Amino acid sequence: MEHHPMSFKCLIFIFLVYYSTYLTALSLKIPRLSPIAGFATTLRDRGSLAATLDTQNLTTFYYKQVLDHFNYRPESYETFQQRYLINFKYWGGAKCSAPIFVYLGAESPIDDSPQGVGFLTDNAASFNALLVYIEHRYYGKSVPFGSREEAFKNASTIGYFNSAQAIADYAEVIIHVKKKLHAKKSPVIVIGGSYGGMLASWFRLKYPHLAIGALASSAPILYFDNITPQDGYFSVVSRDFKEASETCSQTISKSWSEIDRVASQPNGLSILSQRFNTCRPLNKSSELKDYLVLMYAGAAQYGGPPRYPATVICGGIDNSSFGSDILSKIYSGLVAYQGNDTCKVNDPPIVSETDEGWRWQTCSEMVEPIGIVNNSMFEPYPFIFKSFAKECKERYGVSPRPHWITTYYGGHNIKWVLQKFGSNIIFSNGLRDPYSSGGVLKNISDTIVAVHTVKGSHCLDIAGALETDPIWLVEQRKKEVDIIKGWITQYYVALNGASKF
Repeated sequence: MEHHPMSFKCLIFIFLVYYSTYLTALSLKIPRLSPIAGFATTLRDRGSLAATLDTQNLTTFYYKQVLDHFNYRPESYETFQQRYLINFKYWGGAKCSAPIFVYLGAESPIDDSPQGVGFLTDNAASFNALLVYIEHRYYGKSVPFGSREEAFKNASTIGYFNSAQAIADYAEVIIHVKKKLHAKKSPVIVIGGSYGGMLASWFRLKYPHLAIGALASSAPILYFDNITPQDGYFSVVSRDFKEASETCSQTISKSWSEIDRVASQPNGLSILSQRFNTCRPLNKSSELKDYLVLMYAGAAQYGGPPRYPATVICGGIDNSSFGSDILSKIYSGLVAYQGNDTCKVNDPPIVSETDEGWRWQTCSEMVEPIGIVNNSMFEPYPFIFKSFAKECKERYGVSPRPHWITTYYGGHNIKWVLQKFGSNIIFSNGLRDPYSSGGVLKNISDTIVAVHTVKGSHCLDIAGALETDPIWLVEQRKKEVDIIKGWITQYYVALNGASKF
């Protein structure tokens, strides 16, 4: 799955290395949000020269951040060091009130974001913009309580880990940066992808006095509280594969029962382990099926140019070089996608800080009811909240709050609500991205706009530009840049008008 200039090593989520992370009803593994594809065979050495050079222009800072923005108990006043990065290279300076682009970090360390999210560096020069990248609390080096072990020790210490606290953190850092740089009048644009895109849109709604606009790339803000049907995600995955090849989709659909049939035979699991070149012997057929489900989901989610992974997998399945039976075809698709130089399925689980963090986030507030029902190329596996909540309770001692996101940020009747008070948000999506099913795909107002592409994938628009980019992707980014320029122009007009009084 070749992607755009996001060469950094497996940022935020490696679909199949980290799949032990996903905690949902029973055993179904649900793809985590992430602006960047992390599949190990796909992104190496893809960084643009400009992005690589700009990593040399970054300066690291730390802000003494308060632990709890919303309470006044003595422990609320504890602090931790929150990391943020600044690229001064392109900035026109405070005297010119030059703009500030702020990238809101999501569920991973911030280290590789400047190189991976090339949209900022690609456009900074034309805006004379300062680039700021803020790390999300509890990730990377922005960890309270002195260490990750202490921070994740129990629900009392990890309970300060949520999106409301995170965007309040961002607000404090932005105020601090503008004060230190004497940039009181510099307009701020916040940018984020996936979960970070949700944060960007919510930041604009909650802190309109601090950011004049937001670019929310692939932000499924409507995948909460049953606004979007639970099968939205996997319906898009199935559609992507059917569009790539209907015979391929049919083969995948037939493969699940065939895997179970072989597994039920004497030495069946050993046969499957050999046929699929597993890293460890399979203990049950679901280990193989879970792996394949996430592989297909990842291929769809990051299914953009130049490689179009669903097409690659289907090419392997339809033109099987390992045999004509169903399992040989499925293995051929796997090899076409990943190569044939290493073991693939059932490798030893690696639990990263991102895994730990996202487990907590999904077990507290980020409850996306993603399930599989009928009418797809997958076996039915509906999301059952009671089962999900039971697992979360056993793990953390707390129950998920499935209605909190829509209570705090909204989501229901979004057009009717936001067209009355919201403004200056771009919701961008690629319709081949399964998470677009929970995104905003229609304009809400003249200033809250939806920009989408039929062939686009997850957060493709905020990836760095390549000379080989198709025209529709170039035009999508240009449209977003033009909208942001319009916001800034309007801001300067208002600023100049205000200065006369």
